[in-house]
Amino acid sequence: MLQSYREELTQLEEKSNLRTLPEIVHRGRDVIRQGRQMLNLSSNDYLGLASELALRKAFLERLTPECFLPSSSSSRLLTGNFTANGELEELLCRLYKAESSLVFNSGYHMNTGILPAVSNSKTLILADKLVHASLIDGIRLSPAKFLRYRHNDCEHLESLLCRNHADYERMIVVTESIFSMDGDEADLRRLVMLKKSYPNVMLYVDEAHAVGVRGEKGLGCAGEQGCIDGIDFLTGTFGKALASVGGYILCRRVIRDCLINKMRTLIFTTALPPVNLMWTRFVLERLEGFNDRRDYLKKISLYLKGQLAAKGYECPSTSHIIPVMTGDSRKAISKAEDMQRKGFYLLPVRPPTVLEGTSRIRISLTASVRTDEVERLISLL
Repeated sequence: MLQSYREELTQLEEKSNLRTLPEIVHRGRDVIRQGRQMLNLSSNDYLGLASELALRKAFLERLTPECFLPSSSSSRLLTGNFTANGELEELLCRLYKAESSLVFNSGYHMNTGILPAVSNSKTLILADKLVHASLIDGIRLSPAKFLRYRHNDCEHLESLLCRNHADYERMIVVTESIFSMDGDEADLRRLVMLKKSYPNVMLYVDEAHAVGVRGEKGLGCAGEQGCIDGIDFLTGTFGKALASVGGYILCRRVIRDCLINKMRTLIFTTALPPVNLMWTRFVLERLEGFNDRRDYLKKISLYLKGQLAAKGYECPSTSHIIPVMTGDSRKAISKAEDMQRKGFYLLPVRPPTVLEGTSRIRISLTASVRTDEVERLISLL
């Protein structure tokens, strides 16, 4: 009975696409694996806050045994809706000047749960070809019809909107702001303009890789491009640049109420522990003050991309996520292993995470990376 599983794993190994869980030890900005200490360039800790000891110490000084609650012990609809939930959601509304917000256990819960809850058989979802797997899963779980438009191709999207808008009660355009594998970004202003051209179109934007990093106040690409108000489902995560855990949406109150009543990944799961919510709020309250980190991250990202271009690498990135394309999975593994031997913890990204023939190593820059380390990275690449 188990032989088919073994054969499937063998096939993955033969294609150099077999995955295993890495055994690593974290030491500040670095990781230790197999006795080798390496600079971590595979983390989503974009602002360097997760490795910031002083920030953790300041938060711990606020805790008492009474307020340190490591478990909610229930779903939010039962007894898991603590004061910390409401305080965090109120803060999100103030920061974004939004009508309402809702916090979820993870970005994956968020993206797999929202679309099934807000669509029906008379809905058409139009998704960018390269949206994250969690959004694809949410689309597949929904009762909606769906089509994919070519990556960041607004002309193709516009043609699909024009062709289909009369046949559906509602159409939802789904995109990320910064795409997690290529590091490029969507033209959110253009998407908002397209949305406003049709009365039955809504816009869903996942800011997972932009929140904290982009915009004068760290509110992501929507804040940077001045179009927060034009987005119906503005989502993000706390588990990347904000060094915490969970996901969130900014939306109209009627949408929030629908999610509370229909979103299975919210209803049927134990809520986040209050101590995690308190830490998230602690970081969010300081978000505007991290401009120096955002500016530095932008500076080293631009420099690295420029130097890679000079070496002949083609790079679509406009952000701190910088792919170095290899095409073949074996080449990606070999390149990653070589960089690890030289002190940089880089990992291969292979199918099904990316399309066949587009394997790569993914450089994930953070504000804790020094300029001399960027220089050494460039010389080794």
